[in-house]
Amino acid sequence: MPESESTTATILHITERALWDAARERGVYEWSTRGRTLQEEGFIHCSTRAQLPRVAAFLYGSYDGPDELVVLVVDPARLDAPLKYEAPEPGGEEFPHIYGPIPVDAVVGVETWAG
Repeated sequence: MPESESTTATILHITERALWDAARERGVYEWSTRGRTLQEEGFIHCSTRAQLPRVAAFLYGSYDGPDELVVLVVDPARLDAPLKYEAPEPGGEEFPHIYGPIPVDAVVGVETWAG
């Protein structure tokens, strides 16, 4: 984990409103990234506040879906699964990855993403 991050800092995950609404009914959120589930990817992709604009542009820059996009604000202290900061390539920027589902009570805020 980067020195600038702390175990109490919230992390973020951008998703479609309908996926979050469905997760609230089930009690857990299990989407890794746009179009891929936790089961397919092995972890849930997240970001820090500073990383979010770049991640959103990369994943949803061409998004024209029917649902609005929302940002889940996750409290790592409320997770049941391991949280690891990992780089996609050696020496690259590290991103937070959650190795299991996100309990809905770990989501301490939901923000509309305007892009």
